[in-house]
Amino acid sequence: MTTPARPVRIGLHVLPQHADYAAIHDTVRRAEDMGVDVIFNWDHFYPLYGEPDGKHFECWTMLGAWAEQTSRVEIGALVSCNSYRNPDLLADMARTVDHLSGGRLILGIGSGWFEKDYIEYGYEFGTAGGRLDQLAVDLPRIESRWTKLNPVPTRKIPVLIGGDGEKKTLPMVARHADIWHSYSDVDTLHRKTEILHRHCADVGRDPADIEVSVGAPEADPAQAGPALLDAGATLFTVGVDGPDYDLTGLQSWVNWRRSL
Repeated sequence: MTTPARPVRIGLHVLPQHADYAAIHDTVRRAEDMGVDVIFNWDHFYPLYGEPDGKHFECWTMLGAWAEQTSRVEIGALVSCNSYRNPDLLADMARTVDHLSGGRLILGIGSGWFEKDYIEYGYEFGTAGGRLDQLAVDLPRIESRWTKLNPVPTRKIPVLIGGDGEKKTLPMVARHADIWHSYSDVDTLHRKTEILHRHCADVGRDPADIEVSVGAPEADPAQAGPALLDAGATLFTVGVDGPDYDLTGLQSWVNWRRSL
């Protein structure tokens, strides 16, 4: 195992479905006490699996609550859907949560994909390519709006882009992302990272400036972690689902990080 170039971090992805909010609130508290580095929710309006019309809560109002509830961890969406909000409004929302949290927001963003959200809330679904093209247009608007707000953000808000499409997503990562997230296995991560590095070279970006984030596999971290580290990942995010939010797997990843 190679020594990583940046600190290894552990994230928790709290899926805000099939649970009362009290359970989500308690899970966030337990995770911060446990020592995780980042806590994410997601940006959907309905559960992605299980009972399709089951309990579910909205992303950004929840992040505002987490900003007040927590004191140390970074928070964000994995990921916010670009289609659901005007990009200048989203920039302002992110700036506000940045201030509420004392500078701990990560703006996770992607182009969107869950058709039920679009249909039920009256958004145009369009095509995957069209949504990616719109994200490429909107990211500079978000960055520009941050410079015009009063007050401006407390820091350069880190942008996390989710996805690993080679022709559209990875070029956006090279231009705009501070964190790149995917659910790649080791072999895929090696291959996609090489492609990302080529896109970085095209725009004059040092790929070392981009933190590589992956979904933590359901395996012993001592077995699964080192190979992903060697492939370049340093942020490992464990997903937990409601209503019970079992943090046993998360504890294993936190313990592994501490052992390094």
